[in-house]
Amino acid sequence: MDNRPAFDFPRPLLIDGLGLQLREWSDDDVADLVAIYDDPEIDRWTPVPSPFDTVAASAYLAAAEQKGVEGRTVQLAITTDGGAAQGEILLFRNAVDERDLELAYGVGPAHRGRGIATRAVRLAVDFAGRRVAPRRMVLCIENGNTASERVARAAGFSLTNDRPVVREAKGREVVLRTWSHDASDTSGSASS
Repeated sequence: MDNRPAFDFPRPLLIDGLGLQLREWSDDDVADLVAIYDDPEIDRWTPVPSPFDTVAASAYLAAAEQKGVEGRTVQLAITTDGGAAQGEILLFRNAVDERDLELAYGVGPAHRGRGIATRAVRLAVDFAGRRVAPRRMVLCIENGNTASERVARAAGFSLTNDRPVVREAKGREVVLRTWSHDASDTSGSASS
């Protein structure tokens, strides 16, 4: 029996609630994507390449579309009204345990400090809890990323005793700690 989360969603996917709309990316989002990811903090904490220009953004969107078609990942623009992207949230199978659903996110520098990441994570958790039914929902956060740790706590995640995940990225060792959300607790107010 395959206990891996399945990503078979109606398209176009739109998750609405908490003052946000999480929507699929389009080719019109290249400039917004550059504004989000061409940033020192994004470079520091994510595997996204830097510098991140329009060529990188176009390739990123093409890869996101392909992974979505293959059912491996869901990558959604974080917006307040379905328009300009202010960030991104990703849902994918956890590499350590494919029964777990991992979430990742990034918010552009012009949109930080407004609770956008926390609300987006809550929406995604609610949606995934209803539609995907993973064993656990997890965030893997690098040691020292206090902003992401605050988001994790605010969105109802707790640090686990899981062995840290160590990987090489951008020429350095990255140590990721796992934060878990009880998949049965989907106390959000999202619609899709």
